[in-house]
Amino acid sequence: MSQTLVQKICRTKPIDTTVEYGEGLSSSGLSRSIGLFSLTMIGVGATIGTGIFFTMVEAVPKAGPSVVLSFLIAAITAGLTALCYAELSFRIPASGSSYSFAYATVGEFLAFIMAACLLLEYGLAGSAVAIGWSSYLNNFLENAFGWHIPEMLRTPMIVSGPHGMEFHAGHINLPPIFLICMCGFLLLRGAKESALMNAIMVIIKLSILVFFIAIAFSGFNADNFVPFFNTDNSKGFAGMTGVTAAAGTVFFSFIGLDTVATAGDEVKDPKRNVPRGILYGLLIVTVFYLLVAVAALGAQQAKLFEGQEAGLAVILQNVTGKTWPALVLSAGAVISVFSVTLVTIYGQTRILFAVSRDGLIPKSFQKIHPRTLVPVSNTIIVCLVVAVVAGSIDATYLWDMVSIGTLTAFMVVSIAVPVLRHKQGANRIEGFSVPFGPYVIPGLSVLACLYIMRDLPHTTFVVFSIWMTVTVAIYFLYSMRHSHLGKKAR
Repeated sequence: MSQTLVQKICRTKPIDTTVEYGEGLSSSGLSRSIGLFSLTMIGVGATIGTGIFFTMVEAVPKAGPSVVLSFLIAAITAGLTALCYAELSFRIPASGSSYSFAYATVGEFLAFIMAACLLLEYGLAGSAVAIGWSSYLNNFLENAFGWHIPEMLRTPMIVSGPHGMEFHAGHINLPPIFLICMCGFLLLRGAKESALMNAIMVIIKLSILVFFIAIAFSGFNADNFVPFFNTDNSKGFAGMTGVTAAAGTVFFSFIGLDTVATAGDEVKDPKRNVPRGILYGLLIVTVFYLLVAVAALGAQQAKLFEGQEAGLAVILQNVTGKTWPALVLSAGAVISVFSVTLVTIYGQTRILFAVSRDGLIPKSFQKIHPRTLVPVSNTIIVCLVVAVVAGSIDATYLWDMVSIGTLTAFMVVSIAVPVLRHKQGANRIEGFSVPFGPYVIPGLSVLACLYIMRDLPHTTFVVFSIWMTVTVAIYFLYSMRHSHLGKKAR
């Protein structure tokens, strides 16, 4: 029997609660090789590094010392959403993160829209972090060898200048392209190997941040927090407006929550480990973000952050008057930020894998290598696209686009909780549930996301609207006709 248009776009994927989730292969052919510790490190690896190593330079000029509140607002919002993720990942333990949750609850069309948000989020996050990695690499080379990468080889062609967009012919940002190639090589070797390498790099990263906190607090000056709020309204960021604008800029740092959920098909006992991995990861991330932000602002005046390259390394050099602490931090950043790029690219490939498995995009994205059990073509395509963006576009244009994709994904996840509770009714299996019923926490999560989203730049909404228009066109021209659910209904 043929379906109406409304039935087609609202069709949902059934949830199989009878599957055993032991070790070995998942039903999709991927290997269940990731334990709780490695999974938590995937979440931490996708978050710590982005908001601290790079976005302080973008966020502090907006909020001033009150950027600490921006991180706190972002953390609370992420915490509300984390509870929603934890319940959904328990009841829908599959790869694809928000996409899989949406497909099982609010329907195919919104699930495809969600997939597009996640691809925007992960793809641009991978590019933006790789770009920031370049500045720490250059700082390390200068301090260690007295040599720096030529400007033409470490600056993109499209940059944000004082008078708007500028085109610098012949320029290419080569270091991030090199980084993405290394990530692609590691990901092609297998998920277990990638998770192990990520865990090692995360431990290095946390050690380096503890090193930074200890030294920065030795130069702590409480006067740097006065005035606490930004008083310069020349760009419209005075007071709480600057706080919420900065919160929107740093919010993408919490996409580690998504990344944990994308690994559902490769996790041992996902019903137990995915919710725990999400909550443990959020706790670790929030503590480190707040400590580093307070230490950095206490050691350096807020006005000095704007336009500063390798900011944390420069702070240590200024506090101690020596280059070796900056050298240690830059070396740690070069090594550990690798993990952020690695995990964001991993997350994007697994989302594309899940979407392809449902027939909404071509089959090439779900083909698994028989030996490594990795989606090879998928991984290569993602790395190529991320590398082109990272090598040619200024990171200034990327941060807020990542945030709007993340916020949209978080809102859909929050809405999915009451929908799933209603669908399962009395048949709902016992396990982790969002406290205070299905409406309070998810509702607060949606409101918090909207609050942060309202102060994102107008350009961000314009570009996001174009991306959504292209997504809708692809769905109606290709995805709706090739959907596996649609074929079963014919």
